[in-house]
Amino acid sequence: MTVKPDWLRVKAPQWERIGTVTETLRDLSLNTVCEEASCPNIGECFNSGTATFLIMGPACTRACPYCDIDFEKKPQALDPTEPVRLGEAVHRMKLNHVVITSVNRDDLPDGGASQFVRCIEEIRKLSPRTTIELLIPDLCGNWDALATILEAQPDVLNHNTETIEKFYRRVRPQGEYRRSLEVLKQSRSIAPWVYTKSGIMVGLGETDEEVRETLRDLRAVDCDIVTIGQYLQPTQKHLGVKEFVTPDQFGAWREYGESIGFLQVVSSPLTRSSYHAGQVRSLMERYPRTKPQLITPSQAVLR
Repeated sequence: MTVKPDWLRVKAPQWERIGTVTETLRDLSLNTVCEEASCPNIGECFNSGTATFLIMGPACTRACPYCDIDFEKKPQALDPTEPVRLGEAVHRMKLNHVVITSVNRDDLPDGGASQFVRCIEEIRKLSPRTTIELLIPDLCGNWDALATILEAQPDVLNHNTETIEKFYRRVRPQGEYRRSLEVLKQSRSIAPWVYTKSGIMVGLGETDEEVRETLRDLRAVDCDIVTIGQYLQPTQKHLGVKEFVTPDQFGAWREYGESIGFLQVVSSPLTRSSYHAGQVRSLMERYPRTKPQLITPSQAVLR
């Protein structure tokens, strides 16, 4: 693998803090994308007491050649206790903002939508003030499943575009660029009060203009937040890095994204989809949106 430039070198983590987070995760038998996907920011995030939870895994039904999550294991039946354990972890860690993502579960009729909903419900039982961000797969274009997730009222709905349209066949062979855009478009249509978010990785050979075109496509479906980060090759068997993009170029993309109307653009070599995700809380204060008042079944009967 190519030697990384200085700007991609990360500070060694403080193992005392990592140990505390890891102990909670092991005690509750939970997975994180920080560990499963070999995220370079694991030290910083675990040191600050945060994590991006990975549900319904760790086995994935897709084999994207950039991703380090296991696709060779057979997916297991959904664990009905997982949402309860996740809710307990958020409570123990006293998280202000939590990110929940999942492996692709194309084997399930709803793509795992019901498990996302149960996780939201369990978190809100113990941590009602915690804001919730979901990073979901494309659900194979099942818009009923998407509506089910949005009815549970997450604060942020994230679906990553990951790369430019031209690279989809090579980078996301089981995905579709236009379908990923449609996930975000449908989300704004179904639940306009939910903030939408997407992310792309660079360094696979895309041009500056191709990145800008992808940003314009995301704004065309009214995406609110975008993240841009450097792709890093997890192992020799994964896609290779074509280029280490400079911090100045990331800064230029951030400025361009802001100029075309994104509410927030997080763009740097070490940026990942959920890196510093908690900053969205301040964004929500600056650009507030009113959620509809939920009516419980018992209230509906009384009416």
